[in-house]
Amino acid sequence: QVQLVESGGGLVQPGGSLRLSCEASGSFLRFNAMNWHRQAAGKERELVAGITSGGSTNYVDSVKGRFTISRDNAKNMLYLQMNNLKPEDTAVYYCEGDWLRYNDHGEPTVGRSWGQGIQVTISA
Repeated sequence: QVQLVESGGGLVQPGGSLRLSCEASGSFLRFNAMNWHRQAAGKERELVAGITSGGSTNYVDSVKGRFTISRDNAKNMLYLQMNNLKPEDTAVYYCEGDWLRYNDHGEPTVGRSWGQGIQVTISA
């Protein structure tokens, strides 16, 4: 079983910053692409930022220039640095990643795990 656990959320004023962390644990060889998603109340979940195993990144237009996704493969960690936060960034944020491991027969197996989500609230 592969688990992802987010931390670092909370309440911050507009213009402030937060850094989300996502720790991976369990039995896996490595993660390939990893992503941050968010879901605001009454809205669909959206992909916020993604990073490949090689470090290439992509962002939704609304966060470009404000958010930075990064990862530390040695520590099995994924991060999202969020600056100049706006009220419309308020949402539950989820990390998600595609992992690779070998099954009991020694065969490569891929899968996807999601974190449980963490609340980020931007309010004065």
